[in-house]
Formats: sequence, C-alpha cells, structure tokens
Amino acid sequence: MSKELIRLANCTMAFDGEVVLNNIELSINDKEFLTLLGPSGCGKTTTLRIIGGFQRPTSGDVFFDGARINDIPPHRRNVNTVFQKYALFTHLDVFENVAFGLRMQKPAIGKAELVSRVLEMLEIVSLRGFERRETASLSGGQQQRVAIARALVLRPKVLLLDEPLGALDLRLRKDMQNELKRIQQAMDITFVYVTHDQEEALAMSDSVVVMDGGEILQIGTPEDIYNEPENAFVADFIGESNIVDGVMTADGSVEIFGRRFACLDGGFAPNEPVDVVIRPEDIDIVALGDGMLTGTVTNVTFKGVHYDIIVDFKGFKWLIQTTDLSPVGARIGIKIDPDGIHIMKKSRYSGLFGDYSSYSAEYDEISDAAAVPAGTAQEADS
Repeated sequence: MSKELIRLANCTMAFDGEVVLNNIELSINDKEFLTLLGPSGCGKTTTLRIIGGFQRPTSGDVFFDGARINDIPPHRRNVNTVFQKYALFTHLDVFENVAFGLRMQKPAIGKAELVSRVLEMLEIVSLRGFERRETASLSGGQQQRVAIARALVLRPKVLLLDEPLGALDLRLRKDMQNELKRIQQAMDITFVYVTHDQEEALAMSDSVVVMDGGEILQIGTPEDIYNEPENAFVADFIGESNIVDGVMTADGSVEIFGRRFACLDGGFAPNEPVDVVIRPEDIDIVALGDGMLTGTVTNVTFKGVHYDIIVDFKGFKWLIQTTDLSPVGARIGIKIDPDGIHIMKKSRYSGLFGDYSSYSAEYDEISDAAAVPAGTAQEADS
C-alpha cells in the first residue's frame, strides 16, 4: 500500500476577502505522479504554491511525512519547483546551472561529489555531453530539462511542476510528456504537476485531481476520471463528451429523447432526472432502420485517424468519432452499447456542456423534430 507523503487538510486560501481555495482536502502518496487539472483561475497553482511553502493557507493545515509544515519556509522543505519560465542563468553553462544549488548548500559538499551528482542528473535528463553548452543555444525542451536537472540535483522528495510545457510547441510537448514520466520513474520520487491540458494529465499521471472554482470536483486514476466522471464539468473537461438530459426509469435503464437505453448504472431513485454522458467513440453509426435514435449529419471534419461528425438529434447536436464517413445531410441511425452510457447525478453544471451546436453554425440548421416521423427510431431493450 502506498504511503501518504503530503496532506492538505481543510485548506482555504483567500486574497483580499476573495476565496480562491475552498476548504480542500488532498492526499498525495510517496512516489506518485499526481496532476492538478483545471481551467485558469481554478486554484491549482495556488494549491501547488501552498505545498511548496510560497503561500500559507488562510486556514487549514499542510502535512509532510506526518509533520505539520505550515510555518516551514520553502528552502527548508524537501521540495523543489520547476516553473513555466525556467529562469536559467544565461551567464552560466549547463553544468554550472545544474550545480548552482549544490554550490549554495551549507555545509558545502566536496568537488568530486558535486561533479558526480551533476553528471548523474544530466544523464537522467539525457543531456550528457551538454555540460559546457550555453543555455541560450539550447532548444526549449533542452532548457526545460536543464531546469528539471537543477531542481532534482538537490534530491528533493517532491518535485512541483507549474505548467512547464506551456511554452513548447505541440510536437515537443508530446515528447516531453514521455520524458517527464521517464524521469519521475527513474528518480522514484513524487511529482505534483499543474496543467490545464487534459491530454497531458491523462498521458502522464497516476492520479488526476480535477478542480474548478477553488474546489476539488473529483480525484481518481486517468481511467476512472475519463470513464466514470462525477458531473458534467468533469465529463466535458476530460475529453469530448455528449451530455444529455435523461431519466432513470429503473436500475440499468435510462430514457433519452423518449427512448429507453440499457446501461450499467443503478442506485438512482425511480424516474430520477440525470445527466447522461456518452463519449463520441462509443457511438456506432448503423442503418436507419437499426438505429436506437436517428438524426441528420450537419458537419464533418477529417482528423486524420477518424472523422468528427456532428449529428442533429431533435435540435441537440452530438459528436460522433468514427472511421466511416457519413456526408453532410445524410440521415443516419446510431447504436450505443450499455457500457458506453454513463449516468451522473444532476449538479450545478447540468445543461452547460455537451451540445456541439457551435460546430455546425455555418450549415443550415435542420429541425430533427420535424424531420423524423414519430416511431421511426427503435427503442432499446430496457
């Protein structure tokens, strides 16, 4: 069982009376790669700064390895930070940038140990041979790895990373996602990573913390967050989602657009209104006569591996991701297996996400209610 390393207990943070973190509870395990994920202003960077000691919570406690550290300054915590702006010393070469923290340590370490530790870090970040390079001559990804080596050479138990890939181009960001995970596993320490990019969170993390409005909405593995979102915000923020109103007619049966669909969820009150999330890749296009629902294609975008197809179902636009092309204006049926339907409780986010109308604004709107005769679509088994 993993050992808890960091715990934020009932932490609230307010600036000039405005609450930016609202009584959050968070536990981070030793040697875990945990990502704080959410939109700008959600409180994720504030959470990171509280862990690092750069800010003290207005109320609540921060524990490190079982000891309360609210009053411990950043330089006395066994934590180091890599920011989006790497702040490398341009007048020093790569070796001296990495060695800087070691030279500042008291008591001082011997020259042989300093050289050994710097070269060890450069090996881990794949920069051996770059020791005497000027930092200005390095690529963005190489500069980032120097900043990481400079932080790790002090052997912290936790590395905090505040959107470190934000300044890199798309291809380099993807490469660095793999590098960061490799480095974390090689060092065998805890990484706490801040991002607003859900793909980064899913690709690298052991655990994902989804935040909004200064609150933690859900904590789980990438698979849990993606497949079992707890509300419409989480479902929309993590990947693409069709989120529609439904009614739970019974355990294992949900009604959408007047049609019953089999699902795997239960535990709701009879006829309880719910939010229904269906991922675009979980929808199969079938012949009209075989469709659980029928609709009209209003927009098609080629994405290389698949098509993004927008379909109008009674005025609500759904996104379907498929390798089979259905042209604009085509009438199609859809089929959804029970494991492709996830039921969520109604929340303050209900009705705000999941409609892809904006994708098809350039096309003439087609009223599906008028286009589909009653009873055309087949009803799913309940």
